[in-house]
Amino acid sequence: MKISLSHTTSQFEKDFIGLQSKLKAKAIRKIRLFESDCFNSTLNTHKLNSVINNFWSFSVDRNYRVIFRFLPNREAIYYRIGLHKIYQELEKMF
Repeated sequence: MKISLSHTTSQFEKDFIGLQSKLKAKAIRKIRLFESDCFNSTLNTHKLNSVINNFWSFSVDRNYRVIFRFLPNREAIYYRIGLHKIYQELEKMF
């Protein structure tokens, strides 16, 4: 599936700004890959469980993840980017 339009939350933008430049570049490449092929095997795209079961995640690298939701009309919104602890932080919001 290809994403036709993507959106970001202010929290995602804050998370992204805080990344080191090499990680930012890698994240941009992975986001572009995600938007052209959401379920590319290198992304490990998967649905999350528990309180945040309407959210999905894909891997930037071994440690960093992007948390997002699919929207209608092949759109997506990015909520967080960061280490695994962002899952717990997002659960607290909901």
